[in-house]
Amino acid sequence: MAAAAASWEFHLPLVPADLLRDSGPGCYVVQEVLPVPEIPSALAAFRTAFRARGALAVLQHFDSLYSLLHHFQAAGTAVKEDALELMMRVVSHHSSKLPAILDGSGLSHADRAAHQNALKMNCYLLTGLVDAFEMEAYKSGLLEVDPGGKNKKNRTKASGSLWEEEREPLLRLLTQLLQLDLRQLWGGLVVEEEFVSLVTGCCYRIMENPSIGLQKYRATQEAMTHLLAAALTHYDHMFNATVKITQMLQHFEHVAPVFAQAVSFWATEYGLKNLVGELLREIGQKCLQDLARDASGIKGYATFITELAEQIPALVLSNMSVLLHHLDGESYMMRNAILAAMAGVLVQVLNGDQLDEAARGTRDKFLNMLQAHVCDINSFVRSRVLQLFTRIVQCKALPLTQFQSVVSLAVGRLKDKSVVVVKNAIQLLAAFLSNNPFSCKLSCTDLAEPLKKEVQKLQEMRDRGRSTAAPAITPEEEWEAMLPEVRAATQQLFQPLQEGEEEVLEVEETAESTSEQITGLLRKLNYKSAARLTQKALCHFRGKEPFSCPTEENEEATVLGILKRLYTGSCPGENSEAPLHGNSCLETEEVVPEEQPQTELVKQEMLVQYLQDAYNFSLKITEALSLISKMMYENSVSVVQEAIEFFVTVSQFGVPQALLGVRRMLPLIWSKEPGIKEAVLNAFRQLYLSPSGDLERARAQGLVNSLSLIMVDASLGTIQCLEQIISEFVQKDEIKPAVIQLLWERFTEKSQCTSLERRAAVMLLGMMARGKPEIIGSNLDVLVSVGLSEKVCEDYRLAQEVCNVISKLASNPKPGLGKNSAPFRLPQNHMLFGCLSETVSKGFGQPSGHWIPFMEAAVALIYELAEGAEEICAHILQVCSQQVLEKLQEADGQKADRGVSPSRVSDGASSLPTFLLMHLVSLVGQVALQQVAYLEVSVSAELRRRRILKEEEKSKKHSDSSMTKQRTQSTRNETSMEEELGLVGASADDTEAELIHSICETELLDGKHLFSAFVPLVLKICNNPGLYSDSALSAAAALTLGKMCMISSEFCDSHLRLLFTMMEKSALPGVRSNLIIAAGDLAIRFPNLLEPWTAHLYARLRDPCPSVRQTAGVVLTHLILKDMVKVKGQVSEMAALLIDPEEAITEVARNFFSELSNKGNAIYNLLPDIISHLSDPNGGVEEESFHTIMRHLFSYITKDKQTESLVEKLCQRFRTARTERQYRDLSRCLTLLPLSERGLHKLQDNFDCFADKLQDPAVYSCFQTVLARFRRAGGKPETKTLVDELEQKLSASHNRGLDSAETCQESSGMPMPEPAKRKPPGSSRRQALSTANRDEDFVTPPSRTLRKHKRTQKRPPPKKAIVAFSSDEENSSEDERSAELIEEETPTKTTPITRSSARRLR
Repeated sequence: MAAAAASWEFHLPLVPADLLRDSGPGCYVVQEVLPVPEIPSALAAFRTAFRARGALAVLQHFDSLYSLLHHFQAAGTAVKEDALELMMRVVSHHSSKLPAILDGSGLSHADRAAHQNALKMNCYLLTGLVDAFEMEAYKSGLLEVDPGGKNKKNRTKASGSLWEEEREPLLRLLTQLLQLDLRQLWGGLVVEEEFVSLVTGCCYRIMENPSIGLQKYRATQEAMTHLLAAALTHYDHMFNATVKITQMLQHFEHVAPVFAQAVSFWATEYGLKNLVGELLREIGQKCLQDLARDASGIKGYATFITELAEQIPALVLSNMSVLLHHLDGESYMMRNAILAAMAGVLVQVLNGDQLDEAARGTRDKFLNMLQAHVCDINSFVRSRVLQLFTRIVQCKALPLTQFQSVVSLAVGRLKDKSVVVVKNAIQLLAAFLSNNPFSCKLSCTDLAEPLKKEVQKLQEMRDRGRSTAAPAITPEEEWEAMLPEVRAATQQLFQPLQEGEEEVLEVEETAESTSEQITGLLRKLNYKSAARLTQKALCHFRGKEPFSCPTEENEEATVLGILKRLYTGSCPGENSEAPLHGNSCLETEEVVPEEQPQTELVKQEMLVQYLQDAYNFSLKITEALSLISKMMYENSVSVVQEAIEFFVTVSQFGVPQALLGVRRMLPLIWSKEPGIKEAVLNAFRQLYLSPSGDLERARAQGLVNSLSLIMVDASLGTIQCLEQIISEFVQKDEIKPAVIQLLWERFTEKSQCTSLERRAAVMLLGMMARGKPEIIGSNLDVLVSVGLSEKVCEDYRLAQEVCNVISKLASNPKPGLGKNSAPFRLPQNHMLFGCLSETVSKGFGQPSGHWIPFMEAAVALIYELAEGAEEICAHILQVCSQQVLEKLQEADGQKADRGVSPSRVSDGASSLPTFLLMHLVSLVGQVALQQVAYLEVSVSAELRRRRILKEEEKSKKHSDSSMTKQRTQSTRNETSMEEELGLVGASADDTEAELIHSICETELLDGKHLFSAFVPLVLKICNNPGLYSDSALSAAAALTLGKMCMISSEFCDSHLRLLFTMMEKSALPGVRSNLIIAAGDLAIRFPNLLEPWTAHLYARLRDPCPSVRQTAGVVLTHLILKDMVKVKGQVSEMAALLIDPEEAITEVARNFFSELSNKGNAIYNLLPDIISHLSDPNGGVEEESFHTIMRHLFSYITKDKQTESLVEKLCQRFRTARTERQYRDLSRCLTLLPLSERGLHKLQDNFDCFADKLQDPAVYSCFQTVLARFRRAGGKPETKTLVDELEQKLSASHNRGLDSAETCQESSGMPMPEPAKRKPPGSSRRQALSTANRDEDFVTPPSRTLRKHKRTQKRPPPKKAIVAFSSDEENSSEDERSAELIEEETPTKTTPITRSSARRLR
């Protein structure tokens, strides 16, 4: 058998079919491929032969196994599994026998050839089966996602699972084989490369399976790693492995982590460090352009580099230079990978204070590269670098010298356009805070004082050092000591340069700077460079001091002379604080006492530098705070969450400005995003519910102090947000009883606290009562007796907060009560109302700025909780009125002094203190408003509740009696039908509403009611601003007038003209603001009456006072969003607020349009009208301001249909535009639209509308911008053709327009039409509306009945809408643009786009 095997040789084929062809003499050829049915019997024969003859049996039975490989798909699963098991046994047997065979000295040539052929055959068959099974497993994995073919899936899955179990032992078997010294089979020579590639090839084939990286195949991965390690160490597989790994990384992304793990294992366990360099060099040599085109290949390389740097960073560092040129390539993934590798090296290798000079240089170089890529062109790279810096900072691998530069870069990235970059920049700054080496408290003010003190101390130490160190050693003595070394260095000048020595020093521009440079070199003991620079300076500055000394006998003496003059002449005045340099022979006993002060000086310098770095770091964090606080209302949830988390971190480091961010965070508790709301709650848990302290009392005190700090100078909105947060904590029992106990102690003054802290304690109790009303209910007597005691006049604000807290009992009824139970009210004789009446009446006659807010809270509380509230308030009014009458009687009795002081209001012979009249008017207005609210809400609800109870009792009785009666009566059926339809309840509700309405209309203001006595007084104050000139009194009277108008529609209608006249003409911003608020309330209560006056409300958006504009913006926002005011062309006034100089007003406008965008197509419908108004050159809005407004509004246009429609409308608008300014504005609007392909077609279809306007360079440039955007986006070939065609038409029209304009100018001498003049840059906001209008301007608009009559007339069928803009029409006259609405101008039907004027109707 061995002799037969020696006559031929088995050559490993490139493809299996090669074995079927004769490849030449002495080569093995498969004689017969058996059919599938004969394969099982052939396998049985091979098994029998194997038992008899061992592994050499394959020499006669190779064709049987080859036939199985040839028909693998058709063969049965059992046959294939038997063949795999048999071949593993054969190879295992051969592997166990080979050591004894190879060690024997008597191995003949024939036996060696037989074993070699048998080994190659067995391995070929085994690896062939591996490839076949692996391919089958891969296909079965694909079939698993197929919903059909369930049986096939289950079958292949079972087969695949069996193969997965066989992978690991099979690989270990091949590893065991490769660990033998197989060179003996090849005559002691190198094992043929094809055999090694055959064995390792199956390993690579298994790695191609995408699931091989899963954790459950960890053992298989280790087996492959050991197999390849054996090939690398024993069979010189390095080159092939490098090529194969590189190829697989390019084509299979999933193998990158597996190969990274394997390569690091080979390098550390087997010493194959060269392989790392070869692989990185191979990747580094990849063409940058090819990588840019092949994105899939890049990802594998990038992952491999990143993973490798994490596992063996030192080896990657030594080969990093071959990768650095990829940082200049187009592939952002490669840049990310290399930068990540740098970060891994920085954290694991180049970290610590023990680095040598070269390592520090490399570290700084890597850090500089990372910093450079913080501003990379690709946002993914910028984001990744910030993440890497976060890791570096967290691992404390960033040297202190680089802190400021990296922090500055992070702060700069907060303004990045990419959301991901901003998010990571916030995370980096938070990491800087958490890992800063400076202090746990980073307040600029706290750091500035010690820094100033230590700098001063350092200066004093330096001054002392100069005075004591000067006489120690003279410069001449130093020079004499260093002269031998200087002379030796000078003599070397006149010798030729040594090999590798370079001249790098250059002469400075002036002789003085060169002298300083030479002196510095001498002090650094760099004598050779100093002498060489002096030699150059002698030639360069010939004749100039200090290089103009007389020529010595030789050049060496000249150089030495100049060096001596420079050194001895500069020592006394320069660098005296620097440590002295000299030879060791100068170290005398006199120097020793100086070492101690010198050490202290160095320590002080280090302390000053530390404090300076801490101060600079604190400044940067403070700068970041203002930027991050503005991000809390971004659209990105992740950015908002990061901003919230950042402010939590900042607050823990005691930065004072963090409180502003915490307050800004509060409104986010109302967010509709659950993630943001939960982030706010978690932030407040960390900040306030987890205070430090061992004792529960100390923790409670810390929590109360922190919450009290938030409420100092907090707005009403902030307090409402905090109330929502605290009530949620209370409902979840997250606030301990000790906190509530401490608050009660502060309120009752059992615990020492300031008045502010006491007031804050009451407010916090009220907030908690919203979650648990029993906190207040059980201590109501304490609240009344302490908070509304005789001392209330000392602190009305505390009493006001007490009233607000008690009112929580009304807004939070007891949960145990039923739906139709009586509301919680206290009896009329309760001590609470007695205290309130007495307190209000007593404070009425005393001047206090806080009495009115307290009075308003007290009156509101009485109406909310008291039974018979109107009687209590009537009594208060009578008592206070009596005080006023008594004051008048006193004034009448004092006739001697006719003069009236400025603080008194005079009317004829009588006079009153101004504050008294103001208190009276305010009290009347508050009682009137609360009376209306009481009737409309409480009384109406009570009437309804009682009616429902009666109906329920009646229905019970009716149902009991109806059991014995017939149900056939028609009236009974009709009644039950009405009840089913709800008509009975509806009519009853209407009856109750009419009752309340009639009371308000006829009774409250008639002569019998108390209010009627005060109406003339209020009207007199409002009608005579000259007589009653006090601003506070005027504001109070105006507000009271508005409250009285809430009572009756008749009274409101008759006094609206006065109200709006005051709103327009009053010189007091407080009066105008109050009346705007009143008008907003009236618009909700009596919308039909207020509708004709809407223009006057819009006019206040151009008020010269910022507070009035802001009030008008807020009121109109509420009215428009609640659909209480029709959105007309005046909405452009709201758009103009987007460029208001006041940030708060701009925020109101942004909020308005943001909310309006949620109401369907509202902004889309309004845009044409807004453009018409704002693009009018006479409208007072500059071009740049117009662009700013439009950029904001167009950001809400996101639907393709809206975009296409707007393109058409804007193009049509070119036909009617009158000025070049309007052309430019319209074309600029087109650039703001996200055009689609259909939008481009619209532009093409309407080309004639704007073709003649393209001669304007600005218009032409805008259209070019639109087309350039399409060109960059790519798209379909037909789209590119359309873009090219449109661009040619644009260019032709532009050039034709310019040529015709030049020809026209030359022939007629007529100048070109001048462009619209631009307004000066100062007038960016619309011109403020004058407050001094004529009385004739305030004509009461006609009643609404005429309009209703017109609307009831039959209208013709609607025609197709024609796009028209109000600015298309000619300029209207002044009376048409005024705020009045005359009958002809009132549109019968308003639409958002079409709006006609009276001028066109004539």
